Amino acid sequence: MLAPLLAGFSLGLSLIVAIGAQNLFVLRQGIRRDHVVIVAAICAVSDAVLIALGVSGIGLVLHAVPWLIDVVRWLGAAFLLAYGLLAARRAWRPNGQALEYAEAEGPAPAVGGAAPTTTATRVLPVVLTCLALTWLNPHVYLDTVFLLGSVASTHGDARWIFAAGAMLASILWFFGLAFGARHLGRWLSTPRAWRMLDGIIAVVMIGIAISLVLPH
Repeated sequence: MLAPLLAGFSLGLSLIVAIGAQNLFVLRQGIRRDHVVIVAAICAVSDAVLIALGVSGIGLVLHAVPWLIDVVRWLGAAFLLAYGLLAARRAWRPNGQALEYAEAEGPAPAVGGAAPTTTATRVLPVVLTCLALTWLNPHVYLDTVFLLGSVASTHGDARWIFAAGAMLASILWFFGLAFGARHLGRWLSTPRAWRMLDGIIAVVMIGIAISLVLPH
C-alpha cells in the first residue's frame, strides 16, 4: 500500500514544482502575506478535484472532445497575457503598487480613530485570480487529469492510494510555498526588489501565454 502512495506523491510533486503561473502567484501572495491560507487551499483543493477526475476516468472523456482543451488554451493565454501586462506595468512604474508592497506589514493607523483598512476587502479578486490561474491553465488538465489519471490506472485497485499520494504532495507543496515565501520578505523590502519580482512574473506569464497559442 505504501508503494502506490509514494509513487503518486513523487509524480504529483514533480509535476507541481515546475515554475509556472500558479506557483508564481502563490509565491507572490505568500511574500505579501495576503490571504495566504485561502490561496493555498484553493490550489490544493483544485488539484485534488482534478486528480480525482483523472483517476475516475473523466480524462478519457475529455480526451474524446479535444476542442475543450483548445477553448481553455485560448482563454488561459488571454488571461495570462493580461496578468503579465499588469505585472509589467507594476514593474515599470516605481510609484505604483510595487512601492506599496514594500511597506510595513500592519495596516496604517486610521485618521480620527476609524478602523484601519485591511486586505479583507480584496479577497474576491485574489480568489478569482487564483481560480483563473488554476482552471484556465491547459497544462493542468494535461498533467493532472490525463497524465496522473493514466499512471494511476496502472495501479489497479490501488489507484486511489496513488491519487492520495499525489493529493498529499499538492497540499504540502502549496502550503509550504505559501507560508515559506514570507521568509523572502527581508530580501524584498525595497521597491526595486518588488519591481524585479514583478518583472520576472511578467516575463514568465507572457512567455507561457505565447507558448499556449503557438503551434505545437
